Amino acid sequence: MSFEPKHPVPVFPLPGVVLFPGVHLPLHVFELRYRVLVREALSGERLIALALLLPGWERDYQGSPEFHSLGCLARIDEVAWLPDDCYHLRLFGLSRAWLGRPVREFPFRAVRPQVSPQEPFSEDDALVQLERRALIEAGTRCARLAEAAGEQPLPIDEALGFEPLVNSLCMGLAADPGEKLALLAMDSVLE
Repeated sequence: MSFEPKHPVPVFPLPGVVLFPGVHLPLHVFELRYRVLVREALSGERLIALALLLPGWERDYQGSPEFHSLGCLARIDEVAWLPDDCYHLRLFGLSRAWLGRPVREFPFRAVRPQVSPQEPFSEDDALVQLERRALIEAGTRCARLAEAAGEQPLPIDEALGFEPLVNSLCMGLAADPGEKLALLAMDSVLE
């Protein structure tokens, strides 16, 4: 994606969530500083940067806990304002982004993200088509196993293109957030 935000983007740091491009994420926003963040984002480009908090974030949560420098630039696709002044959001991951140093700290941090696109590939490439079919088959087998074990299966949307399919499977993995961040850091979707 070649889109670069025109203005600094607010950072929404979370302890256990890694958003991937091409994937939707529901989010409930209840803290005052992040409700302010949502209002400001909605009055501008509707963008936020979702970042994974670094280990030890609990010590400084009310302040400015550190976050990883790689995150996902996201667009607020849907918003519901609740009677208690909280929000339900539906975010859509746009692109990986390097977040850099905050250009603003209060009441929330904002950065000038540098978009980091994936290496290009062609959906028509025979290797990509082979990998896509293999992912769908493996995902379907895993979904059956999860259902048999009484667990919530990871939904497999066969209509997705290769990159959103890979990213939705990566995001849905039962893996440590640090491992998911390592997957997000990979430049090639084929890897």
